[in-house]
Amino acid sequence: MVAPHKRPSPRPTPRRLAPPPWLVRSLRPQPTPIPWAAVGRASIGMSAPLAIGFATGQVAYGALVAMGALSGVIGDTADAYRMRVFNIAVPQVFGAVGVTVGTLVYGRGWLAVGVLTLVALVSGMVSSIGAVASVSGLLLLLDAVIGAGLPLPSPWWTAPLLLSVGGLFVLALALLGWPLRGGVPERAAVAGAYRAAADQLAASGDPAGDDAYDARRHAVTNALNTSYDLVLGRRTRDHGHNPSLVRLLAQLNALIPVVEAAPAARFAGHPLPAEVPAAVRSLADDVERGRRTGALPLELPPPHTPSERAVDDAVRHAAVVVHEADIDPSRAEQHLGNLDRLGRPAALGVRARRATRYMLLSDASWRYGLRLALCIGLAQALVSLVALDRSYWVALTVTFVLKPDFGSVFSRAVLRAVGTAAGLVVATLVLAEVPRGWAYVPVMMVLAALIPAFTVKGYAFQTAAITPAILLVSDLLNHEGTRLLVPRLVDSLIGCAIALLAGYLLWPESWHTRVGDRLADAVDQAAHYVEQSFAPAADPGAQERSRRCLYRDLSDVRCEFQRALTEPPPTGTRAAAWWPLAVAVERVADATTAARVRVRHGATAPAPDEVTPIVHELRELAAGLRASDELHEVRANLRGCEQSVLSPLRHEVTAARAITSPRT
Repeated sequence: MVAPHKRPSPRPTPRRLAPPPWLVRSLRPQPTPIPWAAVGRASIGMSAPLAIGFATGQVAYGALVAMGALSGVIGDTADAYRMRVFNIAVPQVFGAVGVTVGTLVYGRGWLAVGVLTLVALVSGMVSSIGAVASVSGLLLLLDAVIGAGLPLPSPWWTAPLLLSVGGLFVLALALLGWPLRGGVPERAAVAGAYRAAADQLAASGDPAGDDAYDARRHAVTNALNTSYDLVLGRRTRDHGHNPSLVRLLAQLNALIPVVEAAPAARFAGHPLPAEVPAAVRSLADDVERGRRTGALPLELPPPHTPSERAVDDAVRHAAVVVHEADIDPSRAEQHLGNLDRLGRPAALGVRARRATRYMLLSDASWRYGLRLALCIGLAQALVSLVALDRSYWVALTVTFVLKPDFGSVFSRAVLRAVGTAAGLVVATLVLAEVPRGWAYVPVMMVLAALIPAFTVKGYAFQTAAITPAILLVSDLLNHEGTRLLVPRLVDSLIGCAIALLAGYLLWPESWHTRVGDRLADAVDQAAHYVEQSFAPAADPGAQERSRRCLYRDLSDVRCEFQRALTEPPPTGTRAAAWWPLAVAVERVADATTAARVRVRHGATAPAPDEVTPIVHELRELAAGLRASDELHEVRANLRGCEQSVLSPLRHEVTAARAITSPRT
């Protein structure tokens, strides 16, 4: 008998070398449209000073103006014209102060170390106040480092003047269209909110489209936040009556019932007619073009269910407001409550005092300021003890890596090194092949245009675009050509190492995510929203403000979650465990909104003893998130009539309480 042939066991397939998932996520370009107008402004703003410098024989002056223009390009991120003034002009003042201080301590050894460390402390504390303050703090420190590390023209006021001229030149380019396009960014933002709502309605009622619906709901939240920030930001700075802003505010308020009706349609479980989202997209076109037809160009099928009636009523109401000839300002604003609570020009001094008090008394402000000061002090001390060519690049790298609103410190350090290496490859080709002189002007036009185009794609892409542009300007000041390249890479790696050691590993809070804490805040706000939604004689304006706060908190949770995923294990892995609970809280918010809509359209309002247990369960969940190292599974005991309007909400709260997630 012949033994059967035994087939050899297959050899194990060798594992392919692949980058870690967190690095792949960080290097993946963001699907964001390129801001072509900003691309054009950057190209002109940084190349024109070089051309003027070559034409007048003042190449160094032209290079400094181009360097100042770079700071304006970095701050040129606002859509509204008025915000561009703040985003570009205010940081220029801080940049001028920074370069002045840096120039005064140039070549002063340990005095320069002490002064730059103090500037870093102030910069970090200023950066914690807000978006414009963040850019201002960045330029304060960057320009101080440049002033202390480069021999700039005399007298002392020359460099700050030239850098400011560059930034203000970009601002002038950004404001060219204001007389003809004033209000266009605000109208485009409101129209974008209508289109996002139309996409959400199109995804409502599709049982297989949970992920698509969640993504579109998140897009609606972001669109509404952006629109209200733009419209109200301009409204609070305008003195007197502005009919166009009143109309935009009313149109935004009219969209809220449409957004609230979407969860009701979602929980109904069947798709809406295609004519409904099409009608909302038509309204978006009318808002963007400023059309007022005086009629309702809507051909909607008759509604058959309560959720369809809610959507139909909301869309028809929005159509009335969009096409209304005259809008009462008091009616437009009452939906959000008194604008005094949102800030008026008269309260500017009050807001400044609040910001100053926060900067001086906040633990977060001092922690970040001390963290940045420690790293800058170490960087400057190191380059004072070790001879490094053009060593100011070390402190510049530390500053960019430790920016608090740029994402994870760890991933930024890695991405900074990757981006710098890629940028140096481009810079090598340019400095080796392009002769110094007028040929730099068209090259700068291309390199500068890449900065805003790549900035929206991710941090590594931004670094790769900025590096060759800065090196081109540095070559005009130092005439070192390709000799700059290797020292720049070494300095960048040293700066990244300092940021990782002194700015990341020494601060245990850096190893943990804030997903759990922010999620606890969102759950607390969800409890408040439930309480407000079904309180007897509740104020509709208060209900809407509570809803907006909740969805804004949930948007912050998503942003923090995305940031946490760029951290290496185990931090990123632990953060991912929070995601099911975050989705569950979003469903609680949607179920609350859907119940509100049903009550508004005829359903029996829940009794207080039906609402109170739900609020109690949510607040208990929030307390558990804050108090324990681990969130244990809890079965909520929420019983009630299945025919009640709160039945879906009880199910969602029970599901949220049943999720187990590790504390990070």
